[in-house]
Parts: sequence; C-alpha cells; structure tokens
Amino acid sequence: MKQCRILIAEDDLASRENLLELLEGEGYEVRAVTNGNEAIEIFLVESFDLLITDLHMPGMDGLALINLIKKINSTCVPIVVTAYGTINSAVEAMKLGAFDYITKPLRNDLVKLSVARALTYLRLQEENSVLKEQIKEKYDFSNLIGYSECMRKVFDKITKVAASDSTVLIHGESGTGKELVAKAVHFNSERKDRPLVAVNCGAIPEELLEAELFGHEKGAFTGAIRNRVGRFELAEGGTIFLDEVGDMSPSLQVKVLRVIQERQFERIGGVKTINADVRIITATNQNLEKAVAEKRFREDLFYRINVIPLHLPPLRERGIDIPILVNHFLAKYNGLKTRGVKKIVPEAMNILMHYPWPGNVRELQNLIEMLVVMKENGTIEVADLPGKMRGGRGKHQINNGNAPDADDSMDLNKAVEKFEKELICRALEKSGGVKNKAARMLNLNRTTLVEKLRRLNMLTIADSPADVKMPN
Repeated sequence: MKQCRILIAEDDLASRENLLELLEGEGYEVRAVTNGNEAIEIFLVESFDLLITDLHMPGMDGLALINLIKKINSTCVPIVVTAYGTINSAVEAMKLGAFDYITKPLRNDLVKLSVARALTYLRLQEENSVLKEQIKEKYDFSNLIGYSECMRKVFDKITKVAASDSTVLIHGESGTGKELVAKAVHFNSERKDRPLVAVNCGAIPEELLEAELFGHEKGAFTGAIRNRVGRFELAEGGTIFLDEVGDMSPSLQVKVLRVIQERQFERIGGVKTINADVRIITATNQNLEKAVAEKRFREDLFYRINVIPLHLPPLRERGIDIPILVNHFLAKYNGLKTRGVKKIVPEAMNILMHYPWPGNVRELQNLIEMLVVMKENGTIEVADLPGKMRGGRGKHQINNGNAPDADDSMDLNKAVEKFEKELICRALEKSGGVKNKAARMLNLNRTTLVEKLRRLNMLTIADSPADVKMPN
C-alpha cells in the first residue's frame, strides 16, 4: 500500500504537535491545521487517507467537518479526538462515518493502534473494491467465449434476463458452462453486490440437502450440536443457484416450491419463519418435461422454475467457437503452467473441429491443459492428440450455420483469417472503436490487437469504427 497521508484538525497546540510528531515518527505523511475550515480548504486540493479531528474547534466543529469530508471523499477514514465529557458527541460522529474515537489526554499507544486499525480497514475496503471489479469483469457475459450464432442468442438472452428478477432455468448438457452463465446473470443484475450462493443438488446426499438449503436448529436431529444457517439465508438479498435441480427428491421439491411461492421458510427443527429475499436460478442436464411426465419431478415446481428457460448449446453445435476456445485455453494454461506451447497445426485443429465433444467445453479445456503440460513447448501436432480423436477423424460433422463445410480440401488458414477479421470487427463495433476495450473483449493485449490490425490491413477500420464492415 502507498504511504498513508493523514490530515490532523486540532485547535489545541500541544495535542496537534504531539500528534504530528508521533505520526511522522511512524512514517506517515502528515499535515496539521487548527480548525475545520482550514481542513476543508486543504482537503479540496489534496487527498488524504485518514482524518484525525477534534470535536470542539472554533468555527466549523468536528461533526460538521466529518459530514463534509465524507461527501467530498467517501473513502477517507475519520478518527475522532474527544474529551472525557463528550462521549455522546463521539458516538454521533461515528454515526456520520467516523471509524474510531480517542479520548483525551491522548495516549501514544492508543493513537498508533487506532491509526493502524483504520489503515487495515482502508486496505480491506480497497481490496474488496478491486475484487468486486475483477469479479464483475470475469463474469461479464460479454467476456464469455463464444461467437457462433447460437451463442450470440444466449448472450442476448442473458442481457435481458440479468435486467429482471425472474426465476431462470438453465438447461444443457454437462460441461456446457451452466454455472458460468448463472454467475454472468447474477453479476450483471441489480443483486451483484449481494452474495451468489451455489448448491449442487446432485452432489449432496438427500438426507443432508434439506439442512444444507434451509439450515437447522440445535438438537433438531442427531448430530445437530449447534444452530446452522442454510444456503437460502446466506443468499439473502442476492442469488441462489440450484445446480442439477432435477436430482432433488420429491419431498424436498415441495419445500423449495414453498420458498418460491411464499418467499419464506423455517429451519429444520425451528418455528421462526424466515423471509427469503433471493433470486433463484436453477440448472439441469435432464429433460424436466419428460421427468414431469414420468412423475419424477413436480409439475407445479417445473412451471415455477421455468419462468425464463435458457438453453446452452453443446460444443458440437458451436464449431466456429472451437478455434477461439482452443487459443483461449492455450494462453491460459501457458501462463498458469509457465509453458511455451504457442500453436496448434491446422490438421490438428481440423480434427478438434470435427470431434463430437461429449464432455463439451469442459472436455476441451481439460484436453488443452493436458496437452500444454505434456508438450511443455513448441507446437501441438496431430500425434499429440488422444487416439480416440485421431481415429475418429472425419467421422463427425460439426453443426454450425456460421462455419463453412470443412473437408480435406478446405483452406484452413484463409478460414481462420476470415474468422479473425469478423471477431475483431465485432469487438470494435461493440467497443465503439476503443482498442483497449476491444482487446479486453478478445482476451488480447492492446499491442497484440494493434499488430493483428496491421497484419490484416484493418488499421483504417479500427480508426473509423462507424465505418466497420463485416468481411465478406
């Protein structure tokens, strides 16, 4: 953390000089003034991390100073200095946003402790802010990998879904990224600053899942030695994601239905009704309509969770996305594993584009991680691919309306170049021509994007985003 800057507002000369000497001796950069008016004047032109102010000063008092300081810079942390007889005023100051108060006569050890605690608080606030921005960027749907027509429809739907508070059912095969989409919906919604709590209903034994969801009271059953908060309570104000909801038992389905309908529940063994202000997103790889017909899933619950259905296509229907996913995972695992596997030969890429991917994106990700670890550096060749992929070459056809039919006579280099141009054009359109933003959308460094624009003779296009045309 950068050197801390502290502003002292204290009309008593002895106290002011003592604080100034003490804090400068601790290595802080300190300024000192005699009243609130002087503090505001200096605060308007300089930035400070901490404010130490006396409550009673001529002119503007400490309460008014704190109130104004928090309006000018809400991140500045105030600490109050007060005499023994003004504790009530110190409490009032803390209601206005003061972090702590120190009573007079001042003790150096307490001053240092209070400042250290305030700086720790400030550092945690900064880290939390950075983390929120990183999470928001990580799960921004525009940064999800997918440029095929079917994935564009998914992204359009996520945009509309995120703006609402409706219940969502995400369905698709295992490995298609259902949880990632749930996170994208949450972190682009009005609930993004509240918790997202995920529960895999298929991974938790049936007898434990109810307690996991709703919590329990001490003594509710054997082994319940203390009260436990359930996932619905933890998600208060945010979103709960119920993955593999089709694996939920009929008896538990009834209780989840009640939460959706009434927005209330009780802990196991409890009598107190708890309100549930949560958004519910569910996901399944099962055909729930078939499960309803076979009486394995409640019809009323199905219609409650299927308010907005969102289908994720399997990777075999997203052929145009495979090269970009491969390059994305290559860059990711080269960085994580400190390897130098930079490319994949066209013949190997052609095989990957024709493989049916029963494990979907997760299978592709695992494959690239394995290849990077085993290859260490150089180029991925056909011989590096698993035998089941090499043996199945040409037997499977990717279903994708955007990609040309791929066969042995296809010029892969030209196809990849055309695809690359299209992606860059779309990113520049979406970013309004801002290269930094376009580079982030494409998961590239800005310099790499500029180099690609130069190589593809697209610099004029990049400089005039309003005139961007899709390549023929």
